[in-house]
Amino acid sequence: MNFQSYLQYFESILDNPNPSAPYDNPDYFNYTKLNWSRMSRWLKHGVLSPEIKKVISDIQAPQEWIIITEPWCGDAAHIVPFLHMITQLNPLIKVDYELRDSEPFRINTYLTNGGKSIPKLIVRDETGKDLATWGPRPAACQAVYDKLKEEKADFETLKIELQKWYNKDEGRGTLTELSALLKG
Repeated sequence: MNFQSYLQYFESILDNPNPSAPYDNPDYFNYTKLNWSRMSRWLKHGVLSPEIKKVISDIQAPQEWIIITEPWCGDAAHIVPFLHMITQLNPLIKVDYELRDSEPFRINTYLTNGGKSIPKLIVRDETGKDLATWGPRPAACQAVYDKLKEEKADFETLKIELQKWYNKDEGRGTLTELSALLKG
């Protein structure tokens, strides 16, 4: 699906008085509602770095970017808007958004430490060969996550601390890592 279809899918969950699983669970529905707000904020106020703009403008051959995500994913709410903005900079980048929990279940080929962590970016050349993968979150944010998991922080603490990290970072970690990845 394209980005517009992803947004329509996202909205259809929020507009449905009887959403299907997992959104029939109030926790998942509320995560999704919150993520819509976060995503909308980054789409309106997110700023791309000059470095990522240069790296993307230097792409001279067609690429396919596959972004694996889900509306319930908090990390995706902070990262997918930046991925979308980046892809709009170069018409040679074709983008396909896939849901982690739906066919084709591509995430099973791109596990992170054995888990289906998202969002996941797969960058391919025009022949379908993988050039790079990235995700589910910037290394500095992952360090916060790992530390909290090691300390056996509860889920609420984990959510709050990651939210604080993303708000303070304002996308810089993601943009810096993607610039380095795409230059390499």
